[in-house]
Amino acid sequence: MRPFLFLVAVLLTGMPLGMSAQKKTIQQAQQLIKTGKELEKAEKLMTGLLKDSNNITNTKIHLTLFEAVKKQYEQGNEKLYLKQKYDTTALFNNTLKMFTVIEHLDSIESQKEKPSKRYGKWRERHVAYLNSIRPNLLNGGHFFSNKQQYEKAATFFNHYLNTATHPLYTQYNYADNDSLMPRAAYGAMYCAFKLNQPEEVLKHSALAAKIPRNKEYVYQFKAEAYNQLKDTVNYFNTLKQGFNINPHFTYFFPRIVDHYINCQQTDSAMTFVNQALRIDSLNPSFRFAQSTLLLNTGKYSQCIDICEDLIAEDDDFIEAYYNIGLAYFDEAIRLDKKMQRDKKTRDTITQLYRKSLPFMLRVREEQPKQQQKWAKVLYTIYLNLNMGDEFDEINRLITTKNQLTK
Repeated sequence: MRPFLFLVAVLLTGMPLGMSAQKKTIQQAQQLIKTGKELEKAEKLMTGLLKDSNNITNTKIHLTLFEAVKKQYEQGNEKLYLKQKYDTTALFNNTLKMFTVIEHLDSIESQKEKPSKRYGKWRERHVAYLNSIRPNLLNGGHFFSNKQQYEKAATFFNHYLNTATHPLYTQYNYADNDSLMPRAAYGAMYCAFKLNQPEEVLKHSALAAKIPRNKEYVYQFKAEAYNQLKDTVNYFNTLKQGFNINPHFTYFFPRIVDHYINCQQTDSAMTFVNQALRIDSLNPSFRFAQSTLLLNTGKYSQCIDICEDLIAEDDDFIEAYYNIGLAYFDEAIRLDKKMQRDKKTRDTITQLYRKSLPFMLRVREEQPKQQQKWAKVLYTIYLNLNMGDEFDEINRLITTKNQLTK
């Protein structure tokens, strides 16, 4: 008889045992929220209920979960206001949780044939509250970005941006009314750049570019994204756009010159460098690039003149030393290849090697690990100047390096 009596008891209550337990769990969580204690427990009780697919459409569970998180957020915010110790990470995490809880619940309610009776009222009230704390999504993005937690930071920035198109917040028209949207887009773009996510970088670039002081970086990140995607045309166009915005920003100019050189468009490279020099004739980077192009086209004396001026202005401009050394060296090699071997030519070649030597030694002294720049050059100079001890030393160095790379 006991099983029968048990069934009768259930029927008389009119409520399945599972629903009764569910109701008690909700009441327990609500009581914890009311007292303001063990709020994390209240949150876990509700997330536990939502793991059961039968509870997904239960509005009360979602709203109780929201209140548990909201209470935690407000307690943390109060500590912040009173300048007491508080968990900053938890404060921002709870901000994001509140948005996701209400947005998820709204999605569920909007799909019901008959939404909950109080759906309209709680929707209006909660959306207003979320709007008031929305800046903390942006602040959370900056917080985690500064901690180099870029993936987490991107979540906050993207959520802030996505509210502009979410139906819950239509009345606020964030796209037109929120002047901070470009900041969020730049934050999301920067995180995507750090995470090597080129598509995400490009996704946010147009909005991020609306911040004037960040434009150079926006175009740098865009260029890097196109380069990662092997989109050469857009990569190069973005470099040129970035240079036009700020010719003095160090990223664009050398890459544009390199692009022309890699494409064997030396004349175009020189035209571009001359354009840059018309903008700023004293810019060391522009002048050095001009010297390199002159070196590569065999105009050695002009290359040397420019680099001597650069060294006079900055004695530590090592690349200028390198270009002078190569200019003398390459001229010697050019003369050495000629069939004519009269004494005058031989003396000129020797003199050119001697002129090259101190510049290449300075490069070696300043850049000892970059042997590919100076080792073979010095080898040839020592050989032609009959510098036996120096030749033996550089020969051993090159031989040892070749053995290590085999």
